Amino acid sequence: MRVATTTTVLIAGLSAILAAPVPAVARAAEPAATVRADGSLNVRAGASTADRRVGTLRDGTRITVTCQVYGELVTGTQGRSAHWNLLSSGRYVADAYIRWTPSRPAVAWCGGNRAAVATARTGGGPLNVRAGAGTGHARVGTVADGSRLTVECQTWGQTVTGAVRRSSAWNRLAGGRFVADAYVAWNPAASNLPWCGQAPPTVPTADRNRFIQRIAEPARAGFRQYKVPASVTIAQAIQESGWGGSGLTRRDHNYFGIKCFGAPGPIAVGCRSYATTECEGTRCYGTTASFRAYRDAAGSFADHGRFLRDNSRYRPAFAYSDNPDRFAAEIHKAGYATSPTYATNLIRLMKQYDLYRYDR
Repeated sequence: MRVATTTTVLIAGLSAILAAPVPAVARAAEPAATVRADGSLNVRAGASTADRRVGTLRDGTRITVTCQVYGELVTGTQGRSAHWNLLSSGRYVADAYIRWTPSRPAVAWCGGNRAAVATARTGGGPLNVRAGAGTGHARVGTVADGSRLTVECQTWGQTVTGAVRRSSAWNRLAGGRFVADAYVAWNPAASNLPWCGQAPPTVPTADRNRFIQRIAEPARAGFRQYKVPASVTIAQAIQESGWGGSGLTRRDHNYFGIKCFGAPGPIAVGCRSYATTECEGTRCYGTTASFRAYRDAAGSFADHGRFLRDNSRYRPAFAYSDNPDRFAAEIHKAGYATSPTYATNLIRLMKQYDLYRYDR
């Protein structure tokens, strides 16, 4: 279940939301986009301040925006925003420092490194627009086959087999309307959008002690509710998230590498595919798997305790809630992770950072 710290996002059937058809994808050159940074604006290799700085732009510079992505929440001269703009150079700037004249347009979402266009694909007839994420919800309109769609975010709902794919994802339109992702095509690729209501991606802490402090209380809450030792929970979060630096943790707030197994369960908000590493005995190999996506970190920690408590194969471990080392060994033996050194790694972390103090 361990997700590599540097993770390539391989979005599996993620789209976004749909609004009324528009004649063309909005272009950033008109309206004009101008840097407003009271100095200079950093240009990044990715959509967060944790990504490498690759240049700067002077205040007042006119920029050409190719498309937008969902990144770190930033407070800038133009407001507070989690939008980041992909420039024609392939680099990113925070939209919180960009002034749009006369107003910000509906900038296209990025698919890979190019603007992704969403299109209704039914094979002929119109696409139903629903009041919720399932066919049991009232139909509130239709969209013609081939219509260009403006999208916002995605939610998990009824599984539908459509003209494009089989998917449980539904794309929410402006005004709280929904269409099944199974009938939405993306060109050139699925747009990299958040789940509806999901907190912005996080930035790793400046040092390891600060990371431990950030997650200590949720770990203690897990012990109070589920009897998972806080020291084990913290060590697992360190191990699985790469000290909060993995793509799975930063983007989808999954600190423990919990997979979907076909559905997100009652706490997670959806499922997303990521590159990962699996092991069989001493042989490890790269693969792709579907992992749970959470609204925020609190959801991840709550689901971790619930996941261990409700899976019968981990039941023997709870006889050792007051013995963290043995608890770690028991969940490993029950198959929590495929790495042959998983329990050893957890115990080493617990000793090295004295995580046992959080059990007291």
